Amino acid sequence: MKIVLAPDSFKGTLSSMEIIDHLEEAARDCFTSVEVVKVPIADGGEGTVDALVLATDGQYRYVEVMGPLSEQKVRAKYGIINGKTAVIEMAEASGLPLVPQGQKNPLLTTTYGTGQIIKKALDEGIRDFVIGIGGSATNDGGIGACQALGVKFLDNNGQEVGFGGQELSRIQNIIIDGMDHRVKESSFTVICDVNNPLTGPKGATAIYGPQKGVTNKNFQILESGMVNYQNLIKKVTGLDMATIPGSGAAGGLGAAFVTFFDATLKPGIDAVLDYVDFDNLIKDADLVVTGEGRIDGQSVYGKVPVGVAQRCKPLNIPVVAIVGGMGDDAQRVYDHGIDSIMTTVNSPMPIQEALSRADELMKDAAIRLFRLIKIGVDL
Repeated sequence: MKIVLAPDSFKGTLSSMEIIDHLEEAARDCFTSVEVVKVPIADGGEGTVDALVLATDGQYRYVEVMGPLSEQKVRAKYGIINGKTAVIEMAEASGLPLVPQGQKNPLLTTTYGTGQIIKKALDEGIRDFVIGIGGSATNDGGIGACQALGVKFLDNNGQEVGFGGQELSRIQNIIIDGMDHRVKESSFTVICDVNNPLTGPKGATAIYGPQKGVTNKNFQILESGMVNYQNLIKKVTGLDMATIPGSGAAGGLGAAFVTFFDATLKPGIDAVLDYVDFDNLIKDADLVVTGEGRIDGQSVYGKVPVGVAQRCKPLNIPVVAIVGGMGDDAQRVYDHGIDSIMTTVNSPMPIQEALSRADELMKDAAIRLFRLIKIGVDL
């Protein structure tokens, strides 16, 4: 029996590889002869670097960069795969979890550190980039990342503006001539799971701003700044971010990558599955086990379990999802290639208890899962 284990991480508790280890142990307890293929998966957010590095036997790199707040220094991790491609999570440098408690402020947070990671990879000779842009703490339109790579954003006095979303309204001109020439020699694939435009009621500030600290008081400052930025991009480059889905991702970082780096925006799960050569890995598989922390009706829109299942469905490979919990309309995933769902929570308990016992609950659920599968095999 060949089993492919391809879960996403359970964010905040278990990594993809930790889940895979528990599943493998349970599978080997239940079956005397089993081939296990381990494929940690992510969708562009947390765990993307680990997923691609582990799946391709890549290497890790570390660099000290500016954090989301300009006074912060953080140690950011990125990966090198196939000897030529850098895998970067913007959240390693500019992510919301890096902002100290009580200091969320999209007027100040910057993507500068993300640009510094790119620069470090360029220095290493890398010219091919895969960048996950989930988990942003920023609403700066990506100007910070561009500043780190030589793009100049000037005010009405011809002086360079500072960091953060508060600076967007001050920009009167954009000078791209001084951008690091190696950027133009490189290709960028940006993993992006949202289709939001840069501005408006479905834009970066309105939809994702509140979780980053956007309030009624600062909303208009940020939104008007983003509109100004959008207008300048169109004036300088001819590109209209209002018509480009995903330009509002990561507080507008999507727009910056498209505008200044000529990046391609791709759905997260499809990009990751392609890079790990998933279609080849599942050949002749008898079963695929995937999973995520919570599965619900929204999981059909680009989440890992459904993305995995859709690759398996044409090959008639059964897929089971192991999950922390099920939400409203979770059964919708049955129409998208997932055959069954196993939850880890095995009794009524507060969410904090479930999180603190994640390891124990995963072990129990893995055993339950494979014992049931063994019954099916025996039948």
